[in-house]
Amino acid sequence: MTIQELDKIRAGKKELIDVRRLVKEQAEKLAPLTGYRHQVLVCGGTGCTSSHSLKVIEQLEASLKELGIDDVLLVKTGCFGLCALGPIMIVYPEGAFYAQMTPEHAKTVAEKHLIKGGSVVKELLYKGTVHEDGSIIPFAETPFYKKQMRIALRNCGVIAAEDIDEAIAAGDYMALEKVLTSMTPDDVVKEVLDSGLRGRGGAGFPTGRKWMFAKASEGDIKYVCCNADEGDPGAFMDRSVLEGDPHCVLEAMTIAGYAIGAHQGYIYVRAEYPVAVERLKIAIGQARKYGLLGKNILGLGFDFDIDLRLGAGAFVCGEETALMTSIEGHRGEPRPRPPFPAVKGLFGKPTILNNVETWANINPIIVRGAKWFSSIGTERSKGTKVFALGGKITNVGLVEVPMGTTLREIVEEIGGGIPNGKKFKAAQTGGPSGGCIPAELIDTPIDFDNLVAIGSMMGSGGLIVLDEDTCMVDISKFYLEFTADESCGKCTPCRIGTKRLLELLTKITEGKGSEEDLVKIEEIAEHMKSSSLCALGQSAPNPILSTLSKFRSEYEDHIYNHHCTAGVCKALLTYQIDREKCIGCGMCARNCPASAITRTDYTAPGHKLASFAIDPAKCIKCGVCLQNCKFKAVERK
Repeated sequence: MTIQELDKIRAGKKELIDVRRLVKEQAEKLAPLTGYRHQVLVCGGTGCTSSHSLKVIEQLEASLKELGIDDVLLVKTGCFGLCALGPIMIVYPEGAFYAQMTPEHAKTVAEKHLIKGGSVVKELLYKGTVHEDGSIIPFAETPFYKKQMRIALRNCGVIAAEDIDEAIAAGDYMALEKVLTSMTPDDVVKEVLDSGLRGRGGAGFPTGRKWMFAKASEGDIKYVCCNADEGDPGAFMDRSVLEGDPHCVLEAMTIAGYAIGAHQGYIYVRAEYPVAVERLKIAIGQARKYGLLGKNILGLGFDFDIDLRLGAGAFVCGEETALMTSIEGHRGEPRPRPPFPAVKGLFGKPTILNNVETWANINPIIVRGAKWFSSIGTERSKGTKVFALGGKITNVGLVEVPMGTTLREIVEEIGGGIPNGKKFKAAQTGGPSGGCIPAELIDTPIDFDNLVAIGSMMGSGGLIVLDEDTCMVDISKFYLEFTADESCGKCTPCRIGTKRLLELLTKITEGKGSEEDLVKIEEIAEHMKSSSLCALGQSAPNPILSTLSKFRSEYEDHIYNHHCTAGVCKALLTYQIDREKCIGCGMCARNCPASAITRTDYTAPGHKLASFAIDPAKCIKCGVCLQNCKFKAVERK
């Protein structure tokens, strides 16, 4: 493919993409130029797919055919971000945001909205996009979207994820064209360096410096790698980029290859991401066919190709040297550093490795310039950050905000607050390697340095919201169970340390802990941080140290009072029946799996039947009695 052919594709598809990006009034004017009355975008990301969005698409196709509608374009996209409302369908040019769609709803939209002369089906719209008077609010102006700034996610939910022409029309490969025609490798490295972009995969190392070191390293063979082995519990940022805009990663890796003198790239993606893997395969095949990967790219004399390597789901392979060891065909275990990968990496050659979100920022930096990118964010943390917002939050989903946005803005405004009237207790960032931010620090501006200063870290971008019903000792135990299971076992501090920490935490949650155990936890944690071989072991104690620092009273309550305030730790719970409230219906006894509930001789005033009581010796603390009592006579203490 030549540059002229690339420009022709952009021109041919540009109006389609413009309609989806413009506000309603502008899109309506532009829509006739596309040849379609409506463009219907349905989320085909993993979240919505699991909620049967593919069945919604099938029904919509069938309804359009049945109604004889041939001027509506149906597009399967990546993630729109507001995963709590999936499956999502957006109809342009109106920008009608239909939420929690079913096949029946899709049929209704086709019959009432997509037919000629039809109108928006307001009862199926996301409630946040409807005024009290019934008028429509553009979804970009809703609380969830209006404070976001989508750079890495710019094309997710906008383009057909498996159509390279739409990707090109949306701006992909513009940066590659610019680099190969008007920039030297030194220019590219300087642009990335000047942008202030820091790696989005964990520690936040400056991306430009990594590229600079690899470029300066000697050798005819160099490699470019993408870490798509996203393994943090609750994290799905990288997966969504790959599912929604895979070409942005291929383009960025090719640019990096040009910058450092590499001709081969590898994307290491976990096999547990089947949709992302399939779309990467499609994208790579399309890019090769178009001459955007392989030999003599764009006819400009540069060669670069990319291959996939599937990971088996080992968390440790998120560490760069373990990932490279796995690509080489060995068991995924970390290697000592130095030498660092920029000097001696994959197959012993100079290598740069960045994660998916980092790669997704390269195109805008090259196209719009380092100065533009560095104007966003804070002094030492430039640009935006994508967070997977989950836990006890109303709007579960993906959010991308400028660095420096406060936690309060993310939780209360974008996230919609804590459901069921519960109070915000903490936010856990950085996954198993991170820490907890307590309620008193909710106004902290989120960036790399601020999070480290308060005992947490950015990590890859998981942000789990915790409410008042969360036990902080139990949450630490949850993350330790994960890291103990995922430790590769190569180094003793991590292999043994995670097990010992888990044993001590389990002891405390069972009411068998002592003050001495807290001292042991801190000692083991410090040894692990200072002597573990890789970041898995070095950071595994972070959730414990963070909660010990901010919520020490909960640990002490477990130890001294054998009490779990949140009512989570089973061993410390007791279930009782208030005999004055019990009407003697027997629902608790009939459903008790341990036969621990029997009728007493006492009949409460006003009731006809004798009440029931729980035998604590037989009770297994499953909570079934509490769930089945309609009269709130069962109490958990």
